[in-house]
Amino acid sequence: MHVAVIGSGGREHALMWACERAGHRVTLHSDHTHLFDAGDVPDLVIPGPEQALVDGIRDRCQDLGIACFGPLASQTRWESSKSWAREMADSLGIPGPASARFEQNQIDEALTWWRDRGHGVVIKLDGLAAGKGVTVPADDAATIAAISSATGPFLLEERLEGTEISLLALCDGIHAVALPLAQDHKRIGEGDCGPNTGGMGAYAPAPAGLLGHYQIDDLVQTFITPVLNWCASEGQPYIGVLYAGLMMTAKGPRLIEYNVRFGDPETQAILPLLNTDLAQIALDATRGQLRAEDLQIREGAACAVVIAAPGYPTNPVLGGHLHIPADLGTDTVWFSAGLRSDTETRYTITGGRALAVTGIGADLATARSRAYTGVHQITGDEFHYRRDIAWRAPAIGLGSYASAGVNINEGQRALSQMRSAVERTHGPEVLRGLGSFGGAWSAAALTKMDHPVLVASTDGVGTKVELALQTRRLAGVGHDLVNHCVNDVLVQGARPLFFLDYVAASTLVAEDVAEIVTAMAEACAANGCALLGGETAEMPGVYHPGTMDLAGTLVGVVEHSQLLPRDDLAAGDLLIGIASSGPHTNGYSLLRRIFSWIPLDAVPEGMNTSLADALLAPHRSYLDLLSPALATNMVKGLAHITGGGIPENLNRVLPPHLDAVVRVGSWPLPPLFALVEQLAVSMDTVELYTALNMGVGMIAVCAPSDVGELCATSPEPTWVIGELLPHNRSPVPRAVTDPPRVHLL
Repeated sequence: MHVAVIGSGGREHALMWACERAGHRVTLHSDHTHLFDAGDVPDLVIPGPEQALVDGIRDRCQDLGIACFGPLASQTRWESSKSWAREMADSLGIPGPASARFEQNQIDEALTWWRDRGHGVVIKLDGLAAGKGVTVPADDAATIAAISSATGPFLLEERLEGTEISLLALCDGIHAVALPLAQDHKRIGEGDCGPNTGGMGAYAPAPAGLLGHYQIDDLVQTFITPVLNWCASEGQPYIGVLYAGLMMTAKGPRLIEYNVRFGDPETQAILPLLNTDLAQIALDATRGQLRAEDLQIREGAACAVVIAAPGYPTNPVLGGHLHIPADLGTDTVWFSAGLRSDTETRYTITGGRALAVTGIGADLATARSRAYTGVHQITGDEFHYRRDIAWRAPAIGLGSYASAGVNINEGQRALSQMRSAVERTHGPEVLRGLGSFGGAWSAAALTKMDHPVLVASTDGVGTKVELALQTRRLAGVGHDLVNHCVNDVLVQGARPLFFLDYVAASTLVAEDVAEIVTAMAEACAANGCALLGGETAEMPGVYHPGTMDLAGTLVGVVEHSQLLPRDDLAAGDLLIGIASSGPHTNGYSLLRRIFSWIPLDAVPEGMNTSLADALLAPHRSYLDLLSPALATNMVKGLAHITGGGIPENLNRVLPPHLDAVVRVGSWPLPPLFALVEQLAVSMDTVELYTALNMGVGMIAVCAPSDVGELCATSPEPTWVIGELLPHNRSPVPRAVTDPPRVHLL
């Protein structure tokens, strides 16, 4: 066939590439108004940009008897009028956000509408804006500014929370066949922050875990089929692509907006996955003969990374030169968007988005690696691209902590197998052993105390040390190690006496060891204990090159009568949550997996620090904070929320006859944990709150009558987050002989 593709951007070059790959002759037409003047009439027209459709390219083709894979001009209102499309979607029962349309002179009314809802909003220009007419303000001040500066009619919509996906369906007026789901990155900045653009990259297919119990067919039936049925009832069957931008919210998928054409840059990620002839499928659709079985999708994934001019999207600087090798590598292609060819490998930037580099692979990680390998081969004048395309995908696919490489159950199994051997070494002086926060040893010989008990803790910092090495922020893990051990003896009522450290590496670097050990000494001084000494070990062949590990042991002392937890824990006692300073030293195998595809210096939307600052915040010591509370003798028990999260660690405090209920949402979720909860959509609440502390680093147990006085000893906010209850009245029925449990509600 002779196929005419309308447009000249990255999307259109991808359409051209897909049709030529199937053996068709393809001409690219940037000026659709003179398409047929040359006399070379095409067999099929595929419009790319929305403007050509709004101008009636399909209507004109229909008059001339030429097949055109695109909707009529009257049907472009689904994209060209945000307010009309929203009203129609509501009338058809398509789930979406609350919304209202305003004229430019109705700023006060719009501000009132927003304030009355007490919820964040999105501001959309009510017309075509080349993908840039949407503002997502970060706070109240930005919302007021965006509404006040809106030009022309605009729409306010309730801001939906969740993860976006792009559903593109090929339609023949009756039937709709979905292309692989895609996820694009509209914002200019890494971590999805900053102003909206036409799109900085995309990948396909979106992870299946993102859909939960939904299937692609469910999405088609909910968001595509009602539109096709309505158009058919109006006597104008919808032919072409119908693109539904969706938000996967906690309450299910919701419609963000419709487009009436192929998406850009989604097309550059989707079309390389087609194993069938796109032009033939499009022609069949114009004849009402679209069949789902004709669309064959290759196994694997594709990732497209957009390269833009510096200053894009607000003030792109054009005219720069790029050198692009003729071959970017295996399964790597590039699509011109705003380039003029000077020589075979030298190009001039003529548009805000210059090109997209797409990698294809057996999985998304391979596809992404190939895309960025291709990007890194492009040289020349200054240009901009995001380093984090597909950064949300690793978290979406995680259904459990074990899928990040950590199996909590296996650790518990190992504990049960070693328990008997360890306990054979215990005499009557061992008061706390395996399963508690640290060993407790009766030191009655310490004559200055009535009945002194030595409490010991040994721990490490886990894979957090890998992030510290990656960012060269090593001092923090020294503080982490000491403070973690201090807290582990503190929960038994003990004050620290002395600390010993252990640092091992593939190759020791004196400066690194000095930085870490100096930080340990600082932490020991702050906690009033001595750093007695330690060990350094160089073990090439045991540790991978460039890696290291550290551990430490702390010994503290407490009067036997003050040992925690106390024996008078009772049903009705309340749980007081005390804030963590971050993830502390646990859950980093999960966190590193979640944020593996975004630079750590990025500041994702909703956060007020970089990821590096948030992830590497030192594990705080609770000694000074809790000393006044412990002096009141009102604290019945303490739980340090470390590995195993709230369920596992609070369980250590409970006697066999008691359970605990913790009410999720009873404390404010810090930005980092809110982002993790948003990203890891496949992990259930218990799994997530077992992997991470989720903003609560310590839990105190006290009688209800003591809550007010106890909380008054703290200079920072605390929260009542749950209570103890009888074992046989737990929310989950179980036998009285079962071990105690912590229930998250």
